[in-house]
Amino acid sequence: MRVLNYLEFADRLRRSGISTAVANQRKALADSDHRLVTSPWSGGSPTVAGLKRAVGDRAFESYDVAHCNLVGPGTLAVAEHANRNGLPLVLHAHVTREDFAGSFRGSTAVGPALGRYLRWLYSRADLVLCPSAYTKSVLESYPIEAPIRPVTNGVDVDSLAGHETLREPYRRRFDLDGPVVFAVGNVFERKGVSTFCRLAARTDYEFVWFGPYDAGPHADPTVRRLVRSPPDNVTFTGWVEDIRGAYGAGDVYLFPTKVENQGLAVLEAMACGAAVVLRDIPVFEEFYTDGQDCLKCETLAEFEAALETLVADPERRKRLGENARETARQHGLDRVRTELCDAYAEARRLAE
Repeated sequence: MRVLNYLEFADRLRRSGISTAVANQRKALADSDHRLVTSPWSGGSPTVAGLKRAVGDRAFESYDVAHCNLVGPGTLAVAEHANRNGLPLVLHAHVTREDFAGSFRGSTAVGPALGRYLRWLYSRADLVLCPSAYTKSVLESYPIEAPIRPVTNGVDVDSLAGHETLREPYRRRFDLDGPVVFAVGNVFERKGVSTFCRLAARTDYEFVWFGPYDAGPHADPTVRRLVRSPPDNVTFTGWVEDIRGAYGAGDVYLFPTKVENQGLAVLEAMACGAAVVLRDIPVFEEFYTDGQDCLKCETLAEFEAALETLVADPERRKRLGENARETARQHGLDRVRTELCDAYAEARRLAE
């Protein structure tokens, strides 16, 4: 079966969690019986497809199932083409109104309009995929008029191999010494950057956020202020070429995010055996167990106590990391492959 696995604006999103999730999908499906098509356009681009259409050729590639990972105009075109031609349409809800808020300047204000658009778009699918049961409940509340199926974003454990060898080079590169508390990913207020910096101001540890940030006019004002003038013990690295270095350089992974659909970087940190401290939010209840593979906190005092405990007790940090590594293995690419193949089979049944 030919499966379209489409991510529009892929070049612009290459530093995002969505891009990582799609890379995991494609790597997992490479070992399946399906043949992957990554562009819906005949000739590989909308421009070439339009020219082909103008001379009577087909504009779209041939595929049996369409799986789209974003919500822009390219996805709208694929959805229209699939609906018009009776092709099974799978839309992947990486984007929700709730997780878009607090990401960029004005993102919260457009939330109501975005919610209405997502409800309309996702309801056109034969099957909607999402990263968690939590996200499924969010979509059901819109409501979405299509079946919804959770599918893990997964983690590519093999791609993180060798992170330990990058510990010293990355610590030298960013002038890090002693215990390092770290985060990985885009710097958004939604992901708890304010909490991250407030905690840093209450401790003597090095705090490092590995990941890109926008300090321009589109940036959230809080993010722009913090990256321009962070506490003395906080480093914002910007984009790093090899993310393994981040997981190698850090000692305790801190993620005080407010809203997530799953949290890909958490799984990556766990796959590297890091001790993880999380904000206690609903989505993490279905994946992680407090005191077993992570520590969950709600208040600044609880976060501070968790960090102090793990820094002071290397053995507990090691045990937590070992358990976390086992949790990450349960979200490997084999599981991604199985869940996607089952989803495609379901979409075909639903489209009949």
